[in-house]
Amino acid sequence: MPIILVLLDITPMMGVLDGVLMELQDCALPLLKDVIATDKEDVAFKDLDVAILVGSMPRRDGMERKDLLKANVKIFKCQGAALEKYAKKSVKVIVVGNPANTNCLTASKSAPSIPKENFSCLTRLDHNRAKAQIALKLGVTSDDVKNVIIWGNHSSTQYPDVNHAKVKLQGKEVGVYEALKDDSWLKGEFITTVQQRGAAVIKARKLSSAMSAAKAICDHVRDIWFGTPEGEFVSMGVVSDGNSYGVPDDLLYSFPVTVKDKTWKVVEGLPINDFSREKMDLTAKELAEEKETAFEFLSSA
Repeated sequence: MPIILVLLDITPMMGVLDGVLMELQDCALPLLKDVIATDKEDVAFKDLDVAILVGSMPRRDGMERKDLLKANVKIFKCQGAALEKYAKKSVKVIVVGNPANTNCLTASKSAPSIPKENFSCLTRLDHNRAKAQIALKLGVTSDDVKNVIIWGNHSSTQYPDVNHAKVKLQGKEVGVYEALKDDSWLKGEFITTVQQRGAAVIKARKLSSAMSAAKAICDHVRDIWFGTPEGEFVSMGVVSDGNSYGVPDDLLYSFPVTVKDKTWKVVEGLPINDFSREKMDLTAKELAEEKETAFEFLSSA
């Protein structure tokens, strides 16, 4: 399926965007039909099938989370309004810019005629990180690990959960807990490694994740467009209806989902132990607080 990429940036960055455009041309990608670089919203958002919202205000030294939310509400209110005005009503919107969950909710509220189910935020990078850590520990490839879950916020309160994950060992599928036989690592270092991986990448390369984030975006969009493989689920930040796993209504929360016919569905009925419950509630609480702060700014913006 051929793709036309539309790249939007602010006017002072158009020179840099031209460099990105040249690189994309030089990749000679077989599915890339055209690239349009623009600083105009009416050009960028017109009749889109998929919108990937990457740009957000990054957190600076000494910046309170509240200040970060205020700056981002402004950005994502504008982007939501542009989607409302120019994009197809069937557009699939993926929010990557942090704080991704709350930015996604802000964009959705600012585009009332686009179904809220069409909005999702990226927790696939965390999902891939969790898969990779298990694979490394067991000496298998990431492809041999499936059904890890990222619950909640794309922040350090997220809960990487492998209680329901399976790994292929010697040709047969076994539970990750059973395969590893190392509960203290799974309940301790594994979780903190995934939660803090983004910060570790920044510390090492002085820039935030780039290639791994791009790969995760591709994974997320591909699954929305073509569906998830039979018997597998993935993690996405989607809007809660209040009926799944005790997560309050109208929070943008990362759940395990399956996708079919471009429609996601939360995987229901997974047993949740007390350890998981506590971690899932903690990240929901953070999201509820973020939402409250963001919506104060949204109503006054």
